[in-house]
Amino acid sequence: MIRYTDDMNTIGADRLRGFFVGWPSPPSADKHLAVLRGSYRAIAALDEDGRVVGFVNMISDGVLTAFIPWLEVLPEYQGRGIGGELVRRILKEAGDLYSVDLMCDPPLQPYYERLGMRPLTGMGLRNRSALQE
Repeated sequence: MIRYTDDMNTIGADRLRGFFVGWPSPPSADKHLAVLRGSYRAIAALDEDGRVVGFVNMISDGVLTAFIPWLEVLPEYQGRGIGGELVRRILKEAGDLYSVDLMCDPPLQPYYERLGMRPLTGMGLRNRSALQE
């Protein structure tokens, strides 16, 4: 049974293990938690033991625009609809905003299209050293 929460104050860094698979320099659990708590909105999926098995976060001006930087589900929990439910919940909370954007690699675009999003052209800059402690 998966339950969802938007109260990041009930989550400790010790419950944020196993994310960012394949990242060259994943953020620490403490930094990860700081990101979730500092976000405009964040939703976590928890298993029956209270372990965080997925999360999504949103940054926003709170008026017209928002951006979804991260959606992650632990590998062993993928394919169960958790990611889709996280996206549906965060988009519902952004229902009054003009735009909600996210960036993803081309192979992931069909996934987000199924959730109502459309491809956009974008640019980005990555400072990988910012992930270091």
